[in-house]
Amino acid sequence: MKNTIFTILLCPVVLLCGCMSTVPEKASLKTVHYVDLPRFMGDWYVIGTIPWFVEKNNVGTMDIYRMRPDGRIGITYAFHKKDLSAERKEMHAIGTVTDKQSNARWGVQFFWPFKAPYLVIDLADDYSTTIIGYPSRDLIWIMARTPTLPESTYQSLLQKAANQGYDTTRIVKVPQKKGL
Repeated sequence: MKNTIFTILLCPVVLLCGCMSTVPEKASLKTVHYVDLPRFMGDWYVIGTIPWFVEKNNVGTMDIYRMRPDGRIGITYAFHKKDLSAERKEMHAIGTVTDKQSNARWGVQFFWPFKAPYLVIDLADDYSTTIIGYPSRDLIWIMARTPTLPESTYQSLLQKAANQGYDTTRIVKVPQKKGL
């Protein structure tokens, strides 16, 4: 309970700090041209990340996206604390597409009234991998439909992150297992 209260109190502060960072316009993250939302829905394993404070020590992490009847996106963040055999826990959020032309920019709300930016900065043609960025480049999520990737694919995704201005030395691999 203490951790939940701590998370609720600190989340707005972290989100506000991230929103206040100044990234020059010419250095803005470039999103993909278009995201087919129905194809994007489903399970995404987090393969690599620069974790924010609530993600530290989480393993077996996964984002699960579902279209809601109101047009928004239900998001379940599933994880295990420290050990893949630990009890599965979940956090829930709602995503709202903010760029309806590309569907590549969302606002994600874990706690009202704060929405964090969610930018699809890379997406494989077959929707097998994606990279989600954050404007300040302090957060990133490299995700796949499978719990592991060939090292060459992972290195290619790291290079794409580097091309967008990310310090890839800060990205850590997330231990995974199939079927949370």
